[in-house]
Amino acid sequence: MASLAVFLGRILSLFMFTCACIAETSFRPKALLLPVIKDSSTNQYVTQISQRTPLVPIKLTLDLGGESLWVDCDKDYISSTYKPVHCRSSLCSLVKTPVGCGGQCFSSPKPGCNNNSCSVFPENSVSGVSTIGELAKDVVSIHSTDGSNLGPVVSFPRLVFTCGATFLLEKLANGVKGMAGFGRSPIGLPSQLSHAFRFPRKFAICLSSSTTSNGVIFLGDGPYVMLPNVDISQSLTYTPLIVNPVSVPGTTVKGQNPSFEYYIGVKGIKVNTKVVPVNTTLFKINKLGFGGTRISTTVPYTVLESSIYNAVTNAFISSISKVPRVKAVAPFKACYSAKSLGSTRLGPGVPSIEFVLQNKRSVSWMFFGANSMVPVKDDVFCLGFVDGGLDTKEASITIGGYQLENALLQFDLARSRLGFMSTILGRQTTCANFNFTSKA
Repeated sequence: MASLAVFLGRILSLFMFTCACIAETSFRPKALLLPVIKDSSTNQYVTQISQRTPLVPIKLTLDLGGESLWVDCDKDYISSTYKPVHCRSSLCSLVKTPVGCGGQCFSSPKPGCNNNSCSVFPENSVSGVSTIGELAKDVVSIHSTDGSNLGPVVSFPRLVFTCGATFLLEKLANGVKGMAGFGRSPIGLPSQLSHAFRFPRKFAICLSSSTTSNGVIFLGDGPYVMLPNVDISQSLTYTPLIVNPVSVPGTTVKGQNPSFEYYIGVKGIKVNTKVVPVNTTLFKINKLGFGGTRISTTVPYTVLESSIYNAVTNAFISSISKVPRVKAVAPFKACYSAKSLGSTRLGPGVPSIEFVLQNKRSVSWMFFGANSMVPVKDDVFCLGFVDGGLDTKEASITIGGYQLENALLQFDLARSRLGFMSTILGRQTTCANFNFTSKA
């Protein structure tokens, strides 16, 4: 942790000249805001920023564990303020992914192709494909917020990002031009923007289950207010964020650098308040960086290592053994008629699934019907957990997007802790209820 603090301190000094540019403006935001919507075809969560000069709206798939913002520079990247990062600069030397000097370009200089530029490896964490890219800086424009409404648009003149290639967009949602990396990296969006505007190094996500109404990402501290005037930041429970000690890319199946991702310490699992017998050593991150529990926005449903999956699924089936099952719908195993389950304010009437995080203080992440049961047909719900196999080279548990919907997660990078509210449905609001229509 000490080395990480030094690393972030050094990167902060690199951004000081940028902060000075912002400080001269008449308005300094306390927080920023991004809309995020669920894509119906891919189940990806898509946000939007404006980038370049002149500004262009850019759609991006949200990548919670991604190192940085990357965009396709091969096609139609035109900007008078684009600046490549030099390969022997201090900024290039501090980037954690493998870096080097870009080869000679056999064309006139353009975004993504400049001699002696800093080379990095942007990755599509959905497809697992990575390639070489150019580290660069350009203007980014984002809405500010007071936590309740939209505020003025503010600009960051030199946001560090990576130029990717067009083929990296494969398997991303239609219209998306890259990925928004929110990982615990010095060039992740949360670190850069908090340094630039001098607000707390925190961000919060509130993903909507709707494919027609926006959820929201807050960069900065609360309040986080949803209609009808519900400050959901006041109901957070906290648990430590765990740093995966492995920092070399290529150690997972998809290659994503695990040290950028967000892990929490699951100690046990309960179904309907009863402890599920599982091999608890799987909850720990081993020396190779495998195991443990991570949170992901690019995995659509929570993935469990096979022995954990079987134990949880069997316990769930047993707990509602009197409810008849219907034919399974891949990739799910336990499926039921919607009519047989009934309905509650928190979704289908099924037993809760509980990830125990801290035994001494009884801190648990609860999954109720709205987050555990997936509607696969008009009249069928399935338990929305997926078998990850026995020989997994990733986390033993990856909490996926569906289990994050209508929950509030605040990532406090400065204190390395996660503030969470398992569901905001009990507060009689949803993540689609931020007021995007009025101005602060």
